Amino acid sequence: MLRLIPLAALLLLGVPALAADPDTKSPPQASPPARGMMRYDANKDGWVDKAEWKAGQEARFKELDTNKDGKLSQDELFARTPAAPGNVLPSDRQHERQSAFFQLMDSDKDGSVSKSEFMAQADRNFARCDLDKDGRINTSECRQALRRPTTTPVRNER
Repeated sequence: MLRLIPLAALLLLGVPALAADPDTKSPPQASPPARGMMRYDANKDGWVDKAEWKAGQEARFKELDTNKDGKLSQDELFARTPAAPGNVLPSDRQHERQSAFFQLMDSDKDGSVSKSEFMAQADRNFARCDLDKDGRINTSECRQALRRPTTTPVRNER
């Protein structure tokens, strides 16, 4: 179904930091900023716990709500920054998927996604990624979760 859309955004991978040559006397360089879901790892322990995830998703909602009306339109939810390098408009198929995902998130069918609807989807995403149910996730665990089917096929019994 649309299992890839909500998690695809959170699975953007960070660029690995290059190891410094131990013989070099230059000062250590800061590693690149975390990307994808790991940008929510506030304590930098390599895991995103439920509290970090919730805080990150609340901040993301606030960032997406550009007109500050407390709800997201489809345009706000899937906004693209035209000036960003490599940013292109979605294909027709991507647009169809985005529309379908928006309809799924808009559970009360009022034409917008409220903060509670957004956070409910965030909770579902976290639960799906938390394969071992330990209350924390990382990129590897989410990648593994994406490889699993979201539903079990129904058998036609006679």
